[in-house]
Amino acid sequence: MPATAVFESVELTELFTTYTAAQDSIGTHLAETVAGQAAHDPLLVATGTDLALFAGDGSAPAVEPYRLSTRGFKELAAVSHLGPAVATLARMREVEPAGIWRADAQRLLAACKAGRAANSARLWRDKIAVGAFAGREQDIARMVDYGCRLTERLLERALDDPSTLTMAAVRRDYLAGPAGDLPVSFNRVMIATFFLTGMDIAHRLIAWCDERDVAWERAMVIIAGRAGRPTAGVTEESHSVAGIVRAAARGRMARDRLFIAPHAPVFPAFDGTDVSTVAALEDEYRRLWASLRATSDLGGRMFEGYPRFAVRPPEHITVGAGSVSVHEKPAVASPDDWFALTTRLRVVMEDPRQLLSGAVTDYASRQLIQAGNDPSAVTVPGLDGEPYPHPDGEA
Repeated sequence: MPATAVFESVELTELFTTYTAAQDSIGTHLAETVAGQAAHDPLLVATGTDLALFAGDGSAPAVEPYRLSTRGFKELAAVSHLGPAVATLARMREVEPAGIWRADAQRLLAACKAGRAANSARLWRDKIAVGAFAGREQDIARMVDYGCRLTERLLERALDDPSTLTMAAVRRDYLAGPAGDLPVSFNRVMIATFFLTGMDIAHRLIAWCDERDVAWERAMVIIAGRAGRPTAGVTEESHSVAGIVRAAARGRMARDRLFIAPHAPVFPAFDGTDVSTVAALEDEYRRLWASLRATSDLGGRMFEGYPRFAVRPPEHITVGAGSVSVHEKPAVASPDDWFALTTRLRVVMEDPRQLLSGAVTDYASRQLIQAGNDPSAVTVPGLDGEPYPHPDGEA
């Protein structure tokens, strides 16, 4: 049966577009008016790869390609992912004992051995060479070696005796620890790798914003486009870059000046030379921010006398042995608050809004601010002070 055509009244549709959904609508004119008032305010736009600052004085934007210039991200993520990979294999074996889990386990085992053979302090110090990791390269190499060896041991045992590859055994003998001859649990390895990556990005973005002396009281901030998995990063609490921007502002930016805009246009990843594609979107970004702010302000003026909407600051959620659930990442009391840190690992896995790599980035950002943005003065949980064995032939 053919679809029935939808009738629209021309006159009433014209009335609809007079206010909205048209280039010359009243609503559009209001946004343009607000944008004109804020034309000289600094505008900060963060995408999944870059941070751009439009100064508001007609100059070309300054762009920091924070993601593509991240050294060591994939190398650390490779180790972070060993935990979920092993758990995935256990789940696959439980569901389908004769399935492809064995072939995947053999692939992971071979990749672990190859990665461990390539790992060294020299690799981290001279080739990957992350400024924020300076002085910790030997410890990072030991952690990577340990994480790979621990994973290899579990996989070899599972391939020899598949009955040992259960979720209970993975939690007991691999993730949770330490027990027996396991000096460091793999949960701590995952926390350390996530923290190191978050600390590096936060350190560079905080320094970049500080160098440009952003007028945070007037700053217009947009977090544009998709971040991570399709459902992630849609709230300020779950978006790691939003947290870094908040930290860089050091309390000088009002909460209602930052908007998360997953469907906003995104300029191509910055190649380090051509800013024209970034600059071309400045007017559109300013109109977007202004339209959101204009509607919010209009609501307050229209309904004065009724309870107003207020952006809620992040809650200071604490967890302990008696906690049953949380609705966002809990606060971390100290670098050895392992219950809260490990709960964060569960939250970013279970909550589709979260970025997996953002488990502790906000915590790393706050620690950096307290330490004057000096990574060497920050304690890296899961790395600093942990008894990682010295691998043979260490260099």
